[in-house]
Amino acid sequence: MSDIPFLTADQMREVDRLMIEEYGIELLQMMENAGRGLAGLARERFLEGDPRRRAVVLLAGAGGNGGGGLVAARRLHAWGVRVHVLLTRAADTYRAVPARQLATLRRMGVALAFEAEPASLPPADLIVDALIGYSLSGDPRGMPAKLIRRGNEAAAPVLSLDVPSGIDATSGHVAEPAIRADATLTLALPKTGLRAPAAGPHVGELYLADIGVPRELYAEASLGLDVGPIFAGGEILRLPD
Repeated sequence: MSDIPFLTADQMREVDRLMIEEYGIELLQMMENAGRGLAGLARERFLEGDPRRRAVVLLAGAGGNGGGGLVAARRLHAWGVRVHVLLTRAADTYRAVPARQLATLRRMGVALAFEAEPASLPPADLIVDALIGYSLSGDPRGMPAKLIRRGNEAAAPVLSLDVPSGIDATSGHVAEPAIRADATLTLALPKTGLRAPAAGPHVGELYLADIGVPRELYAEASLGLDVGPIFAGGEILRLPD
């Protein structure tokens, strides 16, 4: 565990670029892997291993982080969860891969909603934060900010995908507002901001998910990292506090 490197947001962007442009691993594949890990951790850590008849509210942004969350929504629904997805904007304005995920959820009959002024979140056993991820720039605004505040006001525990929304992935700076997660599932490698002292109360328990990054990719000249077979024992690791 002590040998696992932490990445800045720029380094993670380079990982994503290399995955797509050099290794032929598409965003759809990465998103699928992220969502599978997120749904699995939700089931085992927060839904007592049996998600049937449980309720999950998923907060989904319009980017890659939201797309991973929508994959998780699909899987949780298939496992018998009552899933309610709250969107940051109208569904027909989502584009590219997240739009494809939404189309699938619509076909399955999963509850999707965009509310300009959400008063409170529906009752749930778990809230999943898939709003922003490592792409945060400045304080959250508009609907993401509103949903972060509603998530913090709710009684249910919160599970964040990759980086709690409102936390800078590189520095750990806590924006206003920022989600307070009970656990965070970060992807590929952990982000440097997640170990900043100020971010700790917002990160909660830290887990790491395998999204299929080749070890050889990390050794490319633009990254220069030596990463061993860290997921040899399983696709999700609990990182020490």
